[in-house]
Parts: sequence; C-alpha cells; structure tokens
Amino acid sequence: MGKRYYCDYCDRSFQDNMHNRKKHLNGVQHHRAKKAWFDHFRDSSAILHDEQTKKPCRKFLQKGICDFGPNCRFSHMSEEDLFNLKRQVEDERQRREDSVDRIIPGRSIEEWLSRREKRLAALSTKGDIKTEEDSEDCQAESDVPPQLLSIPDLPPSLIPPPPGGWKVTVNTEWG
Repeated sequence: MGKRYYCDYCDRSFQDNMHNRKKHLNGVQHHRAKKAWFDHFRDSSAILHDEQTKKPCRKFLQKGICDFGPNCRFSHMSEEDLFNLKRQVEDERQRREDSVDRIIPGRSIEEWLSRREKRLAALSTKGDIKTEEDSEDCQAESDVPPQLLSIPDLPPSLIPPPPGGWKVTVNTEWG
C-alpha cells in the first residue's frame, strides 16, 4: 500500500497517484464540497444579493424539501429569512460605519508607536521619578488607536487593560 491522499473538502482518502488525484479534483462531488466549504465564509451582503436575484423554489415552498438541496438554482429562503438577513447586513454596515467614525483622523498606528517608543525611552532615562505632567502625558499617550482595538479575537495578552485597570478580587476563604 503506497501513499494516500486525503481531501479535506470531501473528507475522504484514496491512493495517491496522478490519475486518481486528477480524477478526484475534477469530480462533481469534490467541486460541490469545495464550494460548500467556501460558502461558509461568504459575506452576508453577498449571500443576500444572490438570494434576492434567485426566484423562490416552488417545490421547497410547497413541501419544505427540495431534491437538489443546496445545489438548487432557486432560493430556499422564506420572506422571514430574507428579512432577517437584510437586518443582519444593515447591522454589519452600521457597525463598520461606526468604527470608521470613531477613528481619530490624522493619528496613525505608526505615529502612536513612535510616540510610545519616545515616551518609554524618556521614562527609562528619568528613572522612577514621575511628575503630574508625566502621568498626564502617559494617560494621553496610552490611548490605543481604535484601529488596533477593532481587530477581532485578540489573545488576552494583547488586549489593553480597561481605563480603570483590571479588577482584582481577593479570595479570603483560603487564608
């Protein structure tokens, strides 16, 4: 038994040779599975546009099931589904516009990084002595640009602390 080729899209494996691989990659089942995989990552607005251009599937509306399933060229979405999808697209668009409005004009990430670097260098040369002016400067400079905060799913180590600092709870039961 030689090497085996595993197709992630189709969740199957077969003997790996040029003929078998070419036959599989050009097959209808593989193309459908690959399309279904990439459809998971489609934008809501693109799905809405596609569904609005399709006519409703008569068989799906009458019986609630269609022999073609996800490969049907007609829409299987009800009016309620389309309404919910429109609302979701509108919410996403509104969130994008809100995040763009919150970005401070003229303040780029590069500027913030260079100011931060200068501030850290100044603190290391001054030592531990801090004045009120230094603390105000630190507060103004520590404001992280919204572009950095808009990145989804940041690891906890990269999420900046909240304005009031982290809340610490003391457990006295173990003492």
